[in-house]
Amino acid sequence: MTETTTEATTNLTTPTTRRTVLGLTGAGVLTALAGCLGSASLPGQSAGNGTNGNDQSARTYRVTVANLTTGQPFTPPAVVAHRAGVELFAVGDPASDAIRELAENGNLGPLGELAEESDDVRGVTVADAPLVPEELPASETFPAAATLELETDASGAYLSFVSMLIGTNDGFAGLDTVPLPERVNESRSYFAASYDAGTEVNTEAYADMVPPAQALYGIDSGTEGTGASDPDLAEGGVVTPHAGIVGDGDLDPAVYGWDDPVALVQVERLD
Repeated sequence: MTETTTEATTNLTTPTTRRTVLGLTGAGVLTALAGCLGSASLPGQSAGNGTNGNDQSARTYRVTVANLTTGQPFTPPAVVAHRAGVELFAVGDPASDAIRELAENGNLGPLGELAEESDDVRGVTVADAPLVPEELPASETFPAAATLELETDASGAYLSFVSMLIGTNDGFAGLDTVPLPERVNESRSYFAASYDAGTEVNTEAYADMVPPAQALYGIDSGTEGTGASDPDLAEGGVVTPHAGIVGDGDLDPAVYGWDDPVALVQVERLD
């Protein structure tokens, strides 16, 4: 019998209070936008590559990530299985280089390096397409949800998820260090909140956003946007719950804003 546990959770158990065209590689529009992501992708890690002989039993999970917003596309979601010592982000702490690059530029390169270098990361999987709400024009091409297969071992008992909120300066959806299901056929559901990396001023201007923002919204603002961090907009802040779109720039909050939670992450252990 399948057991389902539903938990509303955010990083560090912060209470939830509010509710492309970015791919790692691709053709057509995706090729034109590849510069925003760089060429790096997250490497898969084989289960059981650690040194603890008690942690070698392989496990496979089905992970489904759904975009719950009406106006914010996500970059292809990255899902990581890891030991308890790994913390991708924490509210109140400065964002790591990996989170800054993801949140500002949709770049998974530094996160891939972390996965490659840390033995505490036991498995990684990344979707091959952005997640676009049905209300946006690009939803005709891209889905609002993705189902992934994640392989790990018994030592990788925790899951984290991150994805850039494309129509923001440095916003991301995230879930940090939540338990994976223990038993075969057991499933868990988690709600993920939106966060501000605190690394770039929120101008809400297309010129300061990655080019896919305009492409996914079906808008040509006459500006190209940028896939690189702008030192003039650097902000030495910390990770906080995101304030959403407030209307200071090019985006109408009524169309492109959101309430938390922004994503639903469902995990089922297959074997």
